[in-house]
Amino acid sequence: MRAPIQRVAMLSVHTCPLATLGGKETGGMNVYVRDLSRELGRRGIHVDVFTRSQDPTVPYISQALGPNGRVIHIPAGPEAPIHKEAIYAHLPEFTWRVADFAARQGLRYDIIHSHYWLSGCVAQQLREVWHVPFIQMFHTLGHMKNRVALRPEEYESDLRIAVETDVVCQADALIAATPAEKAQLMWLYGADPERIAIIPPGVDVTHFRPLPRAEARARIGVLPEDAMLLFVGRIDPLKGIDTLLQAVARIMGQSPDRRLRLCLVIIGGNLGPGGVTENEEMTRLLALRQELGIGDVVTFLGAKDQDTLPDYYTAADIVIVPSHYESFGLVALEAMACGTPVIASEVGGLAYLVKNGQTGFHVPYRDPQALADKIVLLLSDPELRQRLGRQAVAYAQSYAWPHIADQIVEVYRRLLAVPVASPLLSEPCGAA
Repeated sequence: MRAPIQRVAMLSVHTCPLATLGGKETGGMNVYVRDLSRELGRRGIHVDVFTRSQDPTVPYISQALGPNGRVIHIPAGPEAPIHKEAIYAHLPEFTWRVADFAARQGLRYDIIHSHYWLSGCVAQQLREVWHVPFIQMFHTLGHMKNRVALRPEEYESDLRIAVETDVVCQADALIAATPAEKAQLMWLYGADPERIAIIPPGVDVTHFRPLPRAEARARIGVLPEDAMLLFVGRIDPLKGIDTLLQAVARIMGQSPDRRLRLCLVIIGGNLGPGGVTENEEMTRLLALRQELGIGDVVTFLGAKDQDTLPDYYTAADIVIVPSHYESFGLVALEAMACGTPVIASEVGGLAYLVKNGQTGFHVPYRDPQALADKIVLLLSDPELRQRLGRQAVAYAQSYAWPHIADQIVEVYRRLLAVPVASPLLSEPCGAA
């Protein structure tokens, strides 16, 4: 008889699943935690998402996840945004306050599901308090980010690497988004392959779906004759936006007549009055846009609420994901669900998710000419764009959240069927 799952403690310490997307610390992980929690709630499983309070004016308990779901903001350190590394010092307080909240409310959780390395630290300690298993998903890996970093400020710390290594050893189960991520966990962190389940993120296909294109363009102010390219994501060196700008500049140089109808829309980051920004990468990209002479072609829109994204995805001729590293690439999946072909770097999860020649194209990362060539190919062939878009919609259905949540719940059930005392506690930690 399968053990019932009644209540899950979801840990997302450094970022709230309700935060506006495209900010410095908000992206695919926020969407994943939010949508998985909602799907579990629809199944009658109670989910409490614990995240660090960053604003004392925000209610500590939010019901915004819908039936059976809550987001609980836990004060730990200053109630303001701080660097991820600085959060580490406040994890003991965060852990204590989560345990105290559960005790005061008389709650018993069946399982802990932690996201990112900081949450993994907390999960280890809560397991000892609650005597329940914990499942870990990293979303990105420090070792992999360091392999593509170019500048000193892009490197992840030794602290993060050490914590990730420890969490890999201690977790009762690990979720990898792709076979590539499973291999990375084994190769770089010495993970036990028997404790890794390959389960990709899901997509809400009721929200991300093809819309009437003319109407979508009218809502966001894009002319019918414009050739629209779209980037959605954090403004971060890892995202390869500079490569995209260079590719657009090359297209302009090769075909100056395209300037009258080509537009690149970049969603993400925060622009203040007059375009002032505190994000160093945004400042660098704005300067590069001017240096390349494409200021009239490239528009930075800042962060957008996810409710508006289907219009942008549908309006675009191509969605471009030029990242240097992605563990999965949720933006590509959302775009495909909306029927828009994707050009993506052939790295990490993107190489697995985007089907080359079927739902879009792969290009080498940091290769603006290869990217420019594929953009021109798709813009020049409306029939090809439409065919890839139709195939992308069909392909995305296999990632609908009900299918993905089935797999997650099965991992929960397997963990609950074995004793809580994990033999991992006596195994050596460290990369193989």
